[in-house]
Amino acid sequence: MSFDDEPVDEVRYDLEWKFRAAAIPAAFLVALIFHAWPTGHWLQRTFLTMIPHELGHAITAWWSGHAAIPSLWKTIIFDGRGVIVPLLVAALNGFLVVRGWTTRNTVMTVIGLGLGGLQLLALTASAMTTGMAITFGGDVGAMVIGTLLVMTFFAPEGSRLRHGGLRWGLLSIGAAAFVDTFATWWSARSNRSAIPFGEIEGVGLSDPSKLEDVYGWSTSTMVDRYVLVGALCLLAITAVWLWGIRDARQRMV
Repeated sequence: MSFDDEPVDEVRYDLEWKFRAAAIPAAFLVALIFHAWPTGHWLQRTFLTMIPHELGHAITAWWSGHAAIPSLWKTIIFDGRGVIVPLLVAALNGFLVVRGWTTRNTVMTVIGLGLGGLQLLALTASAMTTGMAITFGGDVGAMVIGTLLVMTFFAPEGSRLRHGGLRWGLLSIGAAAFVDTFATWWSARSNRSAIPFGEIEGVGLSDPSKLEDVYGWSTSTMVDRYVLVGALCLLAITAVWLWGIRDARQRMV
């Protein structure tokens, strides 16, 4: 996908490769420190992780054909599949495919086709499966969206994401959202008390409680699935990070 928008100052790749090499580990280290500190964890969860988490619920609902409104601590999911939401999502998928094809952007084309395939699967799934996916999509969304925000740090020369340090801010938010979520489920492998079971006032059952009590997931299955998603995201971040360093070094004059 192209990030090209407006011309910006020329990138000094002799510094850029150092920024790329150091920024990702540093952002993750800071996020881990905050996660280990009770007050920092609360701040991290409340102000940085919650929005990607709720967006995860909402995006899963949209691709499943449901109207949804994300907000803090709760995403309002409307019962029954509608018509407008699926059409809007299909239009977005189609735009990505057409745009990618006309600009010879293979990545964009593949993303559009992949999202279209996911929509088809979600629209044909049963109500039980859809509800399960929407519930699971909260922490999945936090990790996947966090991963994408981290990757914006590698926006190429000419991107608006390089204006005013925007990519540094997005990196910080993405690292916090990913670490806060993945570290919780990684800890849950050996410490089941790390799983936020219970009921949230004004919301209802927490996602883990709903997956277990309503959809019949075992605790081990739940932990394994969240850890798998997080591991795949971490693998993608590592691959892009290594590519970004290599790319910047090759561009040094």
